[in-house]
Amino acid sequence: MAGDEPVIMGILNVTPDSFSDGGEYDRVDAAVARALAMQAEGAQVIDVGGESTRPGAQPVNAEQEIERVVPVIEAVRRQCEVQISIDTSKPEVMAAAVRAGANLVNDVKALRAEGAVECCAELGVSVCLMHMQGEPRTMQQSPEYSGVVAEVRDFLLARAQYCMEAGIAVEQILFDPGFGFGKSLEHNIELFSRLPELCALDFPVLIGVSRKSMLGTILDRPVEQRLIGSVAAAVIAYGKGARWFRVHDVAETRDALELCRVLD
Repeated sequence: MAGDEPVIMGILNVTPDSFSDGGEYDRVDAAVARALAMQAEGAQVIDVGGESTRPGAQPVNAEQEIERVVPVIEAVRRQCEVQISIDTSKPEVMAAAVRAGANLVNDVKALRAEGAVECCAELGVSVCLMHMQGEPRTMQQSPEYSGVVAEVRDFLLARAQYCMEAGIAVEQILFDPGFGFGKSLEHNIELFSRLPELCALDFPVLIGVSRKSMLGTILDRPVEQRLIGSVAAAVIAYGKGARWFRVHDVAETRDALELCRVLD
């Protein structure tokens, strides 16, 4: 999974309540059309999610999540050539999604659910391990750290070690610092400014800040006006060593990162 060229992961939320695009792609035909559009715009990975993890989001059970994501993954796999990621924390959903055609498990809980690591090892898929303090419903209620960068780094390294001991290969592991997941604006800014420390580890780093509230707070922009901020953040992160980018706006991010790659 390592390499110097940027990898763009296009966001495809098939949920009614995601913070930016909830309800837009919760029909299979709309989801497939969006996946095809993102592939044409330059996405190498489509990240399919069936449960919102925005602050305050309500959980859904595995059966409901499977009903949302599996028909979409099957349809996308039939029509798209890109990799497909499943954004879930539930082993049952991971297994169903991989059977349907997913290649990567993207877990905001870093495979901490019982059986999740073993499931991914048995499936033989790559995994993205994200740091999150707390749970989505309460994670933004006064998060605290003695040192956010060190805590995120140590957590991710510990989870990677656990995964490797379970049989997941080092080259199959990706890190996500978890911007906005149990972190204040100050925590997010410190993590971003010190990204080179995380990118110096032996694992590719994924950046997921597209349209997030940290950008809205810094720029004083509502979610529908955060395109430039999102693209600028991706460019800055690329300069700090990140190579994976989870984004809503694929074409614009792809153009900006291609210029970074060629003109650097």
